[in-house]
Amino acid sequence: MSIRFSAAEMLQVAEQIEHNGVKFYRVASEQVTEAEARALLRELSGWEENHAALFAAMRTELNATEQAETVYDPLDEMMLYLRTFADGVVYTDDPVTLFGDAPELRNILNIALDRERDSIIFYFGMRHYVPEALGLDKLDHVILEEYSHVNMIEKQIAKLTA
Repeated sequence: MSIRFSAAEMLQVAEQIEHNGVKFYRVASEQVTEAEARALLRELSGWEENHAALFAAMRTELNATEQAETVYDPLDEMMLYLRTFADGVVYTDDPVTLFGDAPELRNILNIALDRERDSIIFYFGMRHYVPEALGLDKLDHVILEEYSHVNMIEKQIAKLTA
């Protein structure tokens, strides 16, 4: 038996990853002392909030097939497993521990860039488990949105390097 997930299930996971990202950037913004760095990190937190809202909206627009549960799972163990796995890959470390006593924006952005890339790798890996009929195009949309985060963070890092 092969494991399959629907777009609804993957969008739920995507929302959780974005909520984890919101927390990451909020805590980071509280750790830095420079006002400009704090503002940038709050902006990134806002991006994550917007993505969570986008993915939630996408979930409400799914057709019945894309919303269908792929296995009988009355205890919701499959989603618990997926969420736990996603949490283990993206934005789960305690930001205070990650950043240290005197965090630098460049270090925070490099950590964030790694986390964004990890989320893309996670989603690409999940593409194998979401059939076209169950909304693979929605998962592809999530991947493209995550690429926009990577690009934005890379631009910010380049500004710091210049």
